[in-house]
Amino acid sequence: MDDERLSPLDTAFLRLESPGAPMHLGALAVFHPRERVPPGRLAALLGERVARIPAMRQRVRTTWLPPGGAAWAPDPAFEMSRHLHVHRLRRGTAMAAVAGELMAEPLDLDRPLWQLHLLTGLSEGRFAVLVKLHHAMADGLRTVELGLRLMDGRTDGGPARPEPADAPALDGAAGGAVRLARALGQAAETVAGSVGIATSVLSHVRLAALLPSAVDHARPSATARRLVLVRLDTRDVRRVRRLHGGTEHDVLLAVVTGAFRQWLTANDQCPERLGIRAFIPVSRRSRTTGPKRHNVLSGYLCDLPIEQPDPVTALRTVRTTMDRNKAAGFSRGPGAFPVLADRMPAPAQRLTVPLLRRAGPLLFDTTITNVPIPARPMTLAGAPLRHVYPIAPLAHGQALGIALSTYRESVHIGLHADDRAVPDLDRIADGIPAALAALSGSPA
Repeated sequence: MDDERLSPLDTAFLRLESPGAPMHLGALAVFHPRERVPPGRLAALLGERVARIPAMRQRVRTTWLPPGGAAWAPDPAFEMSRHLHVHRLRRGTAMAAVAGELMAEPLDLDRPLWQLHLLTGLSEGRFAVLVKLHHAMADGLRTVELGLRLMDGRTDGGPARPEPADAPALDGAAGGAVRLARALGQAAETVAGSVGIATSVLSHVRLAALLPSAVDHARPSATARRLVLVRLDTRDVRRVRRLHGGTEHDVLLAVVTGAFRQWLTANDQCPERLGIRAFIPVSRRSRTTGPKRHNVLSGYLCDLPIEQPDPVTALRTVRTTMDRNKAAGFSRGPGAFPVLADRMPAPAQRLTVPLLRRAGPLLFDTTITNVPIPARPMTLAGAPLRHVYPIAPLAHGQALGIALSTYRESVHIGLHADDRAVPDLDRIADGIPAALAALSGSPA
């Protein structure tokens, strides 16, 4: 893995970093031990397991060829103490508040792009681990993969992914002709696909963001970040899916839509005259995706039907929109701009990414990402994992990011916001269970 080159998309995430918008994502894992585990033992165990993962001891270095490119290389000055931190929370301190403050701190881009924060002092002997990984290092699925390697019995990372079989070799002039034809065909497909994505993206650019003035996207500040955690019962989500159809993800998007509508109404805004567009990241990973690719992403754009007063009608609208996106495929359409970034040479990125950084709010208002977690029981130092709250990064100009994860009997939702732009984040959080209850026909 030494000197492995970053993909163009990985490099783009590095270039999207700004002082007010650090591009790291996170996860807050909460453990309920049967008996108290000494913090020193937990820290030593995490340190031992991190030390077995080569990627965690690498930093980014720039490359001469291609100009402006980057590669992973061992950090000669690596020190575990720079990345693994222990915090004892004082009585009455909210875990989410501490995690939000820690997420606001940028990572040192000259060091390996990760941190682990062990939060102790929680009630009933509970403890939590906050994982911070730069988006250049991992997407959501890669974050889960690395997190699993910290769990008991998973330090080997599991079985390696099978590599695709090599194609039969062709010799001589015939082989050269075939290889040339393939290369030209792939280049043509890439150019045609890129032009199609770029055209679609430009056609969906808005002259202004659609959220009301209560959410001011201008000049977000990393120091003003706030994190609110929400938990839903998985059985309630599945009950709505059985009642009205669609996927569990469709239901959750409709729930968020309902929470937004309630929030806007409480702020004396008129949802019927407004709109909120969400970017929905989609993984492009497959069994043949090489392990050296850290980000393999695309996405969809989804206009949330906040104008619909009837929650069931809103769910049907969300389902229709998502079905249309899926039918078109994740390699085309305006939400496929990560694919476009992944095809862009490093020199071109240096010119275009600063423009894209500021253009984000003209394409979408918020990110809603769903990160799957394996449903099997997991432990750390023998303590069962109970909750996993994902945390989405806030790109430049974005005031709110929503991340969802289902683990066993709970759906965990992390609302990550610029506190100046969304000072009443609790109202959105309170609207989520109320919106789910409205879909199931139960009283809030």
